[in-house]
Amino acid sequence: MDFSRLKRLRKGRIFSVLFIIVFSLYFTFSGYARRRVRIIFSSSCRQYEQPVYSNRLTDRIVDYSEQAKRTGIRACRDEKELRKLVSEGKLVRVSSGRFFQIDRLTFSYSYITPEARDLLKEIGKRFRERTDREGLKGSMFIITSMTRTTEKMKGLRRNNGNASANSPHLNGNAFDISYRRFSTRKFFVTECDKRFFKEALAEVILDLRREKKCWATYEKNQSCFHVVAR
Repeated sequence: MDFSRLKRLRKGRIFSVLFIIVFSLYFTFSGYARRRVRIIFSSSCRQYEQPVYSNRLTDRIVDYSEQAKRTGIRACRDEKELRKLVSEGKLVRVSSGRFFQIDRLTFSYSYITPEARDLLKEIGKRFRERTDREGLKGSMFIITSMTRTTEKMKGLRRNNGNASANSPHLNGNAFDISYRRFSTRKFFVTECDKRFFKEALAEVILDLRREKKCWATYEKNQSCFHVVAR
């Protein structure tokens, strides 16, 4: 008996059965589900009807730094002082969750004021709703910076001469969101997808800015949106 031929036949039958199952499942899906499958596996550059909003985020630190200081915390020397403010309820620790991911933070800590946390969650919720409408379910943005201490600020200024000594990051009510990197379930992320994510996020932030819930700046050098809770 030719066992190698028998194995090949069995493999062929298995692949045939799997193909039939996948083929059948595809056509039993609803039209919406089939559209989602096509989007997730598509490698073509899809043109989204998404206007450009990022250039409208033009707030300057000098225009709001004093108010940010009044509504935020005092600048802390190190993480020990930040943790003390957490125990007093003036700061909360934030972790990656359903709506966003927190990057590996080098020059800041994942603490922000309760008001900033609520704003961050609202941005995440609205961004999820916006991307879901395009079939990109489960998409999240990435936070690259949160609250800084004076120690961290000194280290950052040695690496980045543009870092402001009056940064609201010292007051606990600011965070930076990358507009280049996103977490998505899509297998092939195209340049069109990246532009859509960026401007969809900018649209959400701009809406909240109009509602007077935040200040925001499009930071081209740092590839992020700098957001401060009001």
